[in-house]
Amino acid sequence: MPTAGLLKIGARGSPLSLAQTGLTAGLLEAAHPGLLTEIVPIKTAGDRLLEAPLAKIGGKGLFVKEIEEALLSGAIDLAVHSAKDLPAELPAGLRLGATPERADFRDVLVARAPGGLTALPAGARVGTSGLRRQAQLLAARPDLAISGLRGNVGTRLKKLATDFEAIVLAAAGLARLKATGPNLTLLAPEVMLPAAGQGVLALETRVGDDRVLGLLAPLNHRPTALALAAERGFLRRLGSGCQSPVAALARLDKGRMTLEGLIASLDGREVVRGRKTASVAAPEAAAGLGSALALELLERGGRKIMTANEGI
Repeated sequence: MPTAGLLKIGARGSPLSLAQTGLTAGLLEAAHPGLLTEIVPIKTAGDRLLEAPLAKIGGKGLFVKEIEEALLSGAIDLAVHSAKDLPAELPAGLRLGATPERADFRDVLVARAPGGLTALPAGARVGTSGLRRQAQLLAARPDLAISGLRGNVGTRLKKLATDFEAIVLAAAGLARLKATGPNLTLLAPEVMLPAAGQGVLALETRVGDDRVLGLLAPLNHRPTALALAAERGFLRRLGSGCQSPVAALARLDKGRMTLEGLIASLDGREVVRGRKTASVAAPEAAAGLGSALALELLERGGRKIMTANEGI
């Protein structure tokens, strides 16, 4: 059994991140009696720069850079991230140590009035934090007025009452915070394909840290790890951050994985979408499936869309 003692866990200081990290700490302490955990909140650039759109200030890496620096320096032993915040490539010296079982991968529309997406009035103001959601909302309802919305979940829900007819949030985040809002409608992946890694917690540690890797082993959920490998393989092949709306969702059933992927224009008028299915037994095979689907979508027009997005 790995040595117990103290484990320092770093994470963002947002209510959602602290809730997710507390969940992870609880799982670790239950799996290893005698283990003590200490949560170390770390403020990231993404938390400080709340007014600017993510695509304009550097993308999803803004939520992990300072945490990864603390991990590399030894100030913390483990980092807990929302997997969808991780760039496609990890820094040298770091690795994913475990992925607990995935929560709900869907997005949810929270609206002032009932009826869901189709019931929103023409020109309705909808708040969302990402280009992926923006593009898919406009693909389904080009008449909507989409506006950027950042901040923690509580802040976004408060703005619904004053600034928007509806907002879009991750279902997993609402569940982990035990938060709710008026008129919730879960969005099927046919309407809103999720971000790669949505609903997954990524537990990151140092390469070669056998003690922490041993502690994490009971938390790893193999189907989730394989799905995340496929989705991140898709992102890696695209070389995409937040500059283009992209989405990916992998699901494993009896050893066969189905991966869906999407590349869209910012206005949602052009969408290239596809899926691939293959037998998958190892992360390398899952990542290969993701890479193959990405190449197919690029050749079917995705490359042209991404080039056009970069020019806007």
